[in-house]
Amino acid sequence: MAILPVHSFAKGGWVAPAAGARPIRSAVTGDTIAEAGNDALDFAGMLDFARETGGPTLRAMTFHDRARMLKALALHLGEHKQQLYDLAYDTGATLSDSKIDIDGGIGTVFVIASKGRREMPDDQVYVDGDPEMLSRNGTFQGLHVCTPLHGVAVHVNAFNFPVWGMLEKLAPTLLAGVPAIVKPATATCYVTEACVRLIAQSGILPDGALQMIAGGTGDLLDHLGGQDVVSFTGSQNTALKLRSAPNILKNSVRFVAEQDSLNASILGPDVVPGSPEFDLFVKEVQREMTVKAGQKCTAIRRIIAPAEQVGPVIAAISRRLAKTTVGDPRRDATRMGALVSNAQKNDVLDKVAILRSEADMVFGDPENFTVEGLQDGAFLPPMLLHCAEPDRARRVHDTEAFGPVSTVMGYRDLDHAIDLANRGQGSLVASVVTASGDVARAVTLGAGAFHGRLYFNNAASMSEATGHGSPLPHMVHGGPGRAGGGEELGGVRGVLHYMQRTAIQGGPDILSAVTNTWQPGAAEGAAKAHPFTRNFNELAIGETIHTAPRKVTLEDIEHFAAFTGDRFYAHMDEDAAAANPFFPGRVAHGYLLLSFAAGLFVEPAPGPVLANTGLDNLRFLKPVVPGDSIKVRLTVRKKTPRNEDYGEVRWHVRLTNQDDEAVAEYELLTMVAFES
Repeated sequence: MAILPVHSFAKGGWVAPAAGARPIRSAVTGDTIAEAGNDALDFAGMLDFARETGGPTLRAMTFHDRARMLKALALHLGEHKQQLYDLAYDTGATLSDSKIDIDGGIGTVFVIASKGRREMPDDQVYVDGDPEMLSRNGTFQGLHVCTPLHGVAVHVNAFNFPVWGMLEKLAPTLLAGVPAIVKPATATCYVTEACVRLIAQSGILPDGALQMIAGGTGDLLDHLGGQDVVSFTGSQNTALKLRSAPNILKNSVRFVAEQDSLNASILGPDVVPGSPEFDLFVKEVQREMTVKAGQKCTAIRRIIAPAEQVGPVIAAISRRLAKTTVGDPRRDATRMGALVSNAQKNDVLDKVAILRSEADMVFGDPENFTVEGLQDGAFLPPMLLHCAEPDRARRVHDTEAFGPVSTVMGYRDLDHAIDLANRGQGSLVASVVTASGDVARAVTLGAGAFHGRLYFNNAASMSEATGHGSPLPHMVHGGPGRAGGGEELGGVRGVLHYMQRTAIQGGPDILSAVTNTWQPGAAEGAAKAHPFTRNFNELAIGETIHTAPRKVTLEDIEHFAAFTGDRFYAHMDEDAAAANPFFPGRVAHGYLLLSFAAGLFVEPAPGPVLANTGLDNLRFLKPVVPGDSIKVRLTVRKKTPRNEDYGEVRWHVRLTNQDDEAVAEYELLTMVAFES
């Protein structure tokens, strides 16, 4: 069998393995299938190439430019994923496992791209929050903005997800405008290399945006500075070693870690055998033990059930595990493949021996288990243990056997279950199967501080729930304490990890210029024509019209009440309204004011304004009584393209009375065509 040379991708070119290369064996057969590593890689040069070539090009793009780039990349990978499936079999993964990795990674890129278009501006500056008034009259304000770091993101990834592990870090990094150097685990780096080749061949990313190290990192960390980020997934010991590197500490290099995690799943006290929730719990446990042969950072390691349900739980899980066919992942009948390597298999067995000092094996016999014809493969059976005294135990709460292994333990009451879950000292996820909102709230209050994600499921949600072990790009992935203390993903939150949050202080004109968004108090631009007659490209930030006033009469209020059915006493009963501390007497409906405002500023003829899609931040500031007049100031606040035909225009709308006192304020959203 030919041995595949796994290349690094450095400074725009492919570098073959050389001195320092190490063999990579098939998880299925044990045969050497590839080699990777090159001690002569120019790590300092790779960093310079990223900083000087990739970084400036990415930062010159807007968030929407980068989001479109990511979408194109996801589409390209989706068209060529079969070759990644074919390679992944030798990692021990079944096709189902590979779809979680490969399709999941591609799907993550799609989600991050979509969030970039929908939730971030078509600009290079991201505004984080609303302005703060720092002076009495608003001439001095402050707000927070985020801009891309001018360094490199170094991604050190684990062996279990060679595609998803890379893409879930890469997508938010590139959307932030920061180049990346990815370092996959050597055991499965041949799959990552194939994915990077697809990316490089596509020509979608600019030069220097992505590089890859196959093998060791040499002196890479010694060249990092305060603008760089290290994002690590792997063991607690390796994370500590990297995090403690003198140069990392000296330069305060940002370090994001996802490491060991003793994830727990709690069977709620309200759940009994035979119920849909009980069956759901058993199914989730069996799935998390066997998917990827249990080699998932989010897999269930501790099964926490009411003491009286421990026996039925063990019996039910064992029945499902007995139906799990272990073998060659290429075979359709196989439900669980091999661990990634025999070294990993031996590590799991060592950890199981530790667990057995406090727990009994109730399912699985690793000493008498082989897969016919594949005796040299890294196969293990699913192994279920029972810890009868979890309060006295220590190792079941601090030892992670990173394979198809989980331990059942009983609890007395819900507080005891929460205490047992928290003894893991921090995890990525804890799940609870319960139909009780009270149980869910108690677990959130008692265990939320120890877990990065709490997953609740029951009969009402199970048909659509994504599963205990599925990190989603929309939600934060990470956890405190033993889990590393880091966060990834979480939508735009994950993007901001690769950006600097800066407090900007100045007058509203300055803040408007920095953010490309009109801030209240900034100068207004006179409209050349009614803004509703001007297309998206013609409208200018700050462009403003002031309407003529309109008087609000008692007849208007009563007609509106009769027409809408809104006869709230503050509009209809003078004495009752006057007794209210907020009103001087009968007042106009707030929604009447909004309707009158629209009548004052809307241009009725057909034009580039296509639709009103909503309003934000509505506030009624002062009552309007019969006889008052209202007028409107309408200002173009922000513009965001949405597709090739139209964009969203955010207008600032301010209603004032005859004394120029503000009575209402809000932001109107409309879709406006690019061409009239």
